[in-house]
Amino acid sequence: MPGPRRAPAGPTVQLLPSTPAAALDRADEAVDQLLESGRDPGDILVLTASTPHPWHQHELSFGEQHYWAQLAEGTDVFYADLATSRSFRREVVVLVLDGASAARATQALQKALTHAGALLLVCGATAGLAGHQAVGGQSVRA
Repeated sequence: MPGPRRAPAGPTVQLLPSTPAAALDRADEAVDQLLESGRDPGDILVLTASTPHPWHQHELSFGEQHYWAQLAEGTDVFYADLATSRSFRREVVVLVLDGASAARATQALQKALTHAGALLLVCGATAGLAGHQAVGGQSVRA
């Protein structure tokens, strides 16, 4: 007779503290480190909680159809606003907290978790998130 099933652990959450003004730069550094470590660009999603990433704005300048086609292709790092209502998932999510209140940061963390498969990196004002019960009772690591 099989034993009880364990609930999936969910993605690992790591906090990468910075000032809100430096959160975007910290996120870009995290993406560079992921790529340098051999992570496939198509595995990475960058979500912004407040201000859209400049690369997101650049890609949108070619039109919505072109922008969302990049997500479907899955061959490059994808940049999106956390407020998007589209459902998509990548192995690694880099969340940018660039000025969100503590309550908004907690909401952003919860939403970003729905997009992350294995790893969620949170960049910015993360002090209020340490110890937060993110997934299945796991504490967020600082």
